[in-house]
Amino acid sequence: MSGILDKIVASKREEVAAWKAARPLARVREEALAAAPALDFTGALRGHRPRRSAAESTENTESIENTLAMEMPLANVIAEIKRRSPSKGEFSWHGDVTRQARDYQRGGASAISVVTDGPFFGGHTDMLGEVKAAVGVPVLQKEFLLDPWQVFHARALGADACLLIAAILPGGLLAEMLAAAREAAIHTLVEVVDEEEFARADAAGAVVVGVNNRDLKTFTVDPARTERLLPLYREGQVCIAESGIHTPEDVARLSRAGVDGFLVGEALMTAKDPAAHLRALCRPAMIMQGKQAGEMSGKQAGQQAGSAAGSGKETAAGGAALPAKGTGT
Repeated sequence: MSGILDKIVASKREEVAAWKAARPLARVREEALAAAPALDFTGALRGHRPRRSAAESTENTESIENTLAMEMPLANVIAEIKRRSPSKGEFSWHGDVTRQARDYQRGGASAISVVTDGPFFGGHTDMLGEVKAAVGVPVLQKEFLLDPWQVFHARALGADACLLIAAILPGGLLAEMLAAAREAAIHTLVEVVDEEEFARADAAGAVVVGVNNRDLKTFTVDPARTERLLPLYREGQVCIAESGIHTPEDVARLSRAGVDGFLVGEALMTAKDPAAHLRALCRPAMIMQGKQAGEMSGKQAGQQAGSAAGSGKETAAGGAALPAKGTGT
């Protein structure tokens, strides 16, 4: 684990110990089993795209025509709410969790992720209840879960799904956490960063597996990591790309490779209009088609201008032929 991750885990262990002392597992399990049924987080993220190898997915990635030819459906996006992060600090936003959640739903989010860690991300478990009350899409608790107690607690809080990070759940602990999730009837998103972690997640029965493109040691982002691990997914498993997703082009490229969904946080938390930005991410083909139209318009106008200049025709004041502006966004 990285230095910052070590610190987060150490802090979380102390928190969990205090929580367990105050609320025994038997009580939290009872509350979880009495909670209203979880919304179908897994079903909301299932895609219907064929998997491609890394070589196939990177071939002609700059060709907008080829991407559009696939008639790409709407992308499944898990839109994230977090107040700050260790790498970026505080986010400049209005601070209203309910408003942000409603903007995400309006923008087409398939699910909403809520970061509830307090010491490092400025979150709180109360945020889960606020979001659940505001929207009708599945809600994921994004936390550093280290103990089955936390899994039952997530369901008791009303979360439809919880995050399990393979890097902090060594050996058989990941399988134990997934077993607790099945008992609690809560969906899971298992996060991996390499082949070894994927193999453990797969062996433990993980269905929704996310690839974190961020290196937890250096915090650098490599979106190609998801493409490298894609061939490992079995039929029926759901692939989620995490970190480094900012533009419709990012979504289009990974969708073309066979990625089922995307977890997007920073790009939405820093967007002036989160709903509009999310709509663009959910509809990459439409946005790219608009850009293509703009490029085509610009090329045609340039050709016309060249012809006009060659024939001596005036198309603007001063006698110079002016190319039309593109209509892309």
